[in-house]
Amino acid sequence: MAKILLVDDEPQILSLLSSLLKTEGYEIVLASNGAKAIEIMRNVTIDLIVTDMRMAPVNGVEVVRAARDIQPQAAVIVLTAHGSVETAVETMKSGVFDYVTKPFKVDELLITIQRALEYKRAVSENVELKEELIGRYRLENIIAESSAMRSVCEMIKRVAPTDATVLIVGDSGTGKELVAKAIHMHSRRKDRLFLAINCAAMPETLLESEMFGYMKGAFTGASANKDGLFETANGGTLFLDEISAMPLSLQGKLLRVLQEKEIRRVGGNVNIPIDVRILAATNTSLDRMIKEGKFREDLFYRLSVIPIEIKPLRERPEDILPLVYHFIRRELGEGRELAKVTPEARNVLERYPWPGNVRELENAIKHALTFTQDGRITPEVLPPRILAGMQTGARPVSPVDATRGQSLKVFLREKERELLQNVLATNNGDKEKAAKALNISLATLTLPDPVL
Repeated sequence: MAKILLVDDEPQILSLLSSLLKTEGYEIVLASNGAKAIEIMRNVTIDLIVTDMRMAPVNGVEVVRAARDIQPQAAVIVLTAHGSVETAVETMKSGVFDYVTKPFKVDELLITIQRALEYKRAVSENVELKEELIGRYRLENIIAESSAMRSVCEMIKRVAPTDATVLIVGDSGTGKELVAKAIHMHSRRKDRLFLAINCAAMPETLLESEMFGYMKGAFTGASANKDGLFETANGGTLFLDEISAMPLSLQGKLLRVLQEKEIRRVGGNVNIPIDVRILAATNTSLDRMIKEGKFREDLFYRLSVIPIEIKPLRERPEDILPLVYHFIRRELGEGRELAKVTPEARNVLERYPWPGNVRELENAIKHALTFTQDGRITPEVLPPRILAGMQTGARPVSPVDATRGQSLKVFLREKERELLQNVLATNNGDKEKAAKALNISLATLTLPDPVL
């Protein structure tokens, strides 16, 4: 039941409005002047404020301003006996939903109140949904609509406050470094450095000196002492990507660091204590490498105190479209109209197996935005390899697959958005005609944001 605050210094008007709105099922709170209204707003949560304009000593404009500060979620309707263009413009500038002139028609007032409450409800649901998505299923740009990624986010929240070593396992392009950064940003070390090194990108000798540093004269070209990543990241987090590529000789030294919490520079003879959290990642089965004698079993157990597995994108199709909209918004920037993804393009994106995972999807959206000309992403602007992949046989998507893992609210909002877009297109963008076709008020004709 909506709670409406009526504000007027004429007792007859208050009595009439109160009786009228109570018969419509609304809960009514009365204020005989502006000062009393402001006092009520400080103590009672209100859905809608209907206030007279001309009151003394606190007038309607002051009531509206107070409402914006005290209860910004409440819709406001102004009653005025001095209806004019100037009055309307002034009240609308103050954040008022609408204004009604005295003497008012009962039907007109009731319709305006209904529209204001519908608008307020739509805005509130939109804000709540965004807060829910951000709070539960988004973590440092990690999109988590699927149950698999929600589990990853829950793991991040649990392990981040600890100093436990984490091993992140997943195919290339699944976002292992993104997970590592999220762990760091939610840890007590978030104000210190996060450093990452790809163990597969350096030869053994260079990798050792980069990790542990070196002393002057340790080798040709070592003209001065140099701190390694462990020393530089002291107090922070060191992310060892592609840990499976680390040579066995360095694996033993890393194991000692994890055990003793100290390092020794190349060419040095002094042990240096360090306080660094280690996060590691691999796209290779370390169990298999242990059996082949290519990875130390004792190091594996030290690294995998907390294992986090990221499923490939093909196994969590419900994340695809949220990721698409996320990349579109990030590429276009906040405040700009989002490019529309046609149903045909959505079908292609959802059926393609994405061997390159999230990284491949991100690059595909960048490609599409580069070549789209009318603000619509169609199959034709997607990378040729994706269309070719569709022709050679892609993962089929059944109606059940398409909605698996989605909440009912997310599914309904997506369908609502499709319906509104289609009706607007049919009516050449005329919102008033579209609202009549849908049998809804113009105030509620707002496209829901794509779910990210």
